[in-house]
Amino acid sequence: MILILLLPCSLFAQQQKKGAKAINYGSNAKAGKYIAVNGIKMYYETYGAGQPLLMIHGNGGSIAHFKYQIPYFAKYYKVIAVDSRAQGKTIDTSDTLNYQMMTEDFNALLDALKIDSANVIGWSDGGINGLLLAVNHPEKVKKLAITGANLTPDPSVLNPAAFAMISEYTANLQSAKQDAATKNTLKLFQMMLVEPNIPVTDLQKIKCPVLVMGGDNDAIKPAHTLQIFENIPQAYLWIFPAAGHGTLQRYSNEFNTKVKEFFAQPYRKVKWDDFDQ
Repeated sequence: MILILLLPCSLFAQQQKKGAKAINYGSNAKAGKYIAVNGIKMYYETYGAGQPLLMIHGNGGSIAHFKYQIPYFAKYYKVIAVDSRAQGKTIDTSDTLNYQMMTEDFNALLDALKIDSANVIGWSDGGINGLLLAVNHPEKVKKLAITGANLTPDPSVLNPAAFAMISEYTANLQSAKQDAATKNTLKLFQMMLVEPNIPVTDLQKIKCPVLVMGGDNDAIKPAHTLQIFENIPQAYLWIFPAAGHGTLQRYSNEFNTKVKEFFAQPYRKVKWDDFDQ
């Protein structure tokens, strides 16, 4: 789940100015390629060198929404930023869309690129896909960092204002003229109202370390983010103060350095009375 499509234009423009680079991430012919996976042509861009790092954006987003992460992580990793099915430059004209389909796309992409295992950053829907990838293809995920993910579309786990906004926007799309662009957007929003449906018990199957993040005023209630953390065997939790759903944009510097540190260090379970001396 993500509210990028619903953000006021002024706020998004303000976010884009902060630390912006000249590279047009998401539309960079020098770095971009298409690859055939599961009946679609998936668009992705690669930057840097080293161990692979897969970046998965949120609903209605694109590679461009990682513009504050790509240049930072490309200094340390081979970044593979992807436009998910039916989003960005990855076109999918079918009427069906679900998280499982997208997860299998990412698995197929890693296979096609001959990548056995990768670190993964997932924002919102990308976090959902990251969790499903770690559950269904555990060998593919070395470490996983997610922010703003949810296990269910139940209103009890979502910020009431966010749920109402998604529901109202979906209804407006349903009543609008159904051109190709509207149908595609409706497909994305309808998915958020009925998915994901990840059992808590599935989280306990995840074998890799996971950094679970969210904002204290996220579209996903902090209590639900805590529930995700509590059910993953090797997990860390980080709730951003004074933050909504766009944690990795609002606090890009803190996000980048903390996630890099997480990827670099072995998992260590901290005892309740542990403290630095």
